[in-house]
Amino acid sequence: MPTRQEFLTFGAPLIGEEEIQEVVACLRSGWIGTGPRVAEFEKQFRDYRGTRHAVAVNSCTAGLHLSLLSAGLKAGDEVITTPMTFCATVNAIIHAGLKPVLADVDPLTQNIDVREVERRLTPRTRALVIVHFGGRPCDMGALMGLAQKHQLKIIEDCAHATEAMYAGRSLGSFGDFGCFSFYVTKNMTTGEGGMVVTNNDDAQAKLKMLALHGLTRDAWNRFGGEGYKHYEVEECGFKYNMTDLQAAIGIHQMRRIEENWKRREAIWNRYMGALGSLPVTLPALPDAGTRHSYHLFTLLIDPETSGRTRDQFVQEMTRCRIGVGVHYVSIPEHPYYQRTFGWTAADFPHAARIGRQTVSIPLSPKLTDQDVDSVIEAVKYSLR
Repeated sequence: MPTRQEFLTFGAPLIGEEEIQEVVACLRSGWIGTGPRVAEFEKQFRDYRGTRHAVAVNSCTAGLHLSLLSAGLKAGDEVITTPMTFCATVNAIIHAGLKPVLADVDPLTQNIDVREVERRLTPRTRALVIVHFGGRPCDMGALMGLAQKHQLKIIEDCAHATEAMYAGRSLGSFGDFGCFSFYVTKNMTTGEGGMVVTNNDDAQAKLKMLALHGLTRDAWNRFGGEGYKHYEVEECGFKYNMTDLQAAIGIHQMRRIEENWKRREAIWNRYMGALGSLPVTLPALPDAGTRHSYHLFTLLIDPETSGRTRDQFVQEMTRCRIGVGVHYVSIPEHPYYQRTFGWTAADFPHAARIGRQTVSIPLSPKLTDQDVDSVIEAVKYSLR
């Protein structure tokens, strides 16, 4: 059995000295709340994604919630999304007072199947929340055509897709809103945090307001060098703002995002070459005309072909001191959604099968070549 001296943590971020020094400088500045570093981070991100606006928030979940509230939807409206996602996607729809409706995924891409979306449309459908799973772009041509035909809002869940593109255009810029995650395991991180991008001026103003209690001015504008300014409460908002301490990490993560993406691509290609002969299903290759973010490298462990279950494989990888993840057990498998909406795995067979077989192996720019060798050896051993 291949062994490592140290356990290889799944999704460990690559943090440089620049981030550390910026956080220290932020602490010494006396301004650690929402302020100039958040504004700089927002500018960097909107320039990178090519949108008019970017609003920094404390999580992608908060961004999804605010986007749904800013989309002009009414209580009880139906919103279609995928069953192959983290619970935050569905929970945001519920918290916004809307009704989630699931449409099964394409078994190859693991992204939402446009044909299944069409099957789930009703007169009450008002929006789609699409997830670019693992960093692979959804079929935006077909989805945008469907949205235009039925006058649907589109919110892009880009938690996995910071660098991804479709037909030369950045993901997040197609829909009415695009929501990004900077959680610790994501392609770039601020520890916790998120960003909402939009090209709508009014939507940006509402996002900003709702993200900080519904106030007309944030703390930077109230307590900055020009002196105190009164605020008014325009909406019943939330406490979703990002802090300068988080943005201090983000502004340097942004500066290395393309360099880190190239490293992720190299590791992805190494896995594809080294694991192709094993009795597992590897991720589908990126579609022509798209750019994959290479956020997840997922294996499907089919007991009939692999001779073991996914969970047995996970146990073996752990014994080899390699951390793995599961992305995800499908939404209808969880008790809350079964009780609340009556969903069953049988209703979404592709997502259910993937959720029972999928396992993610480490894919991070922090990995050394020796780390990658260790992962490959452990996968081969665990499927021996």
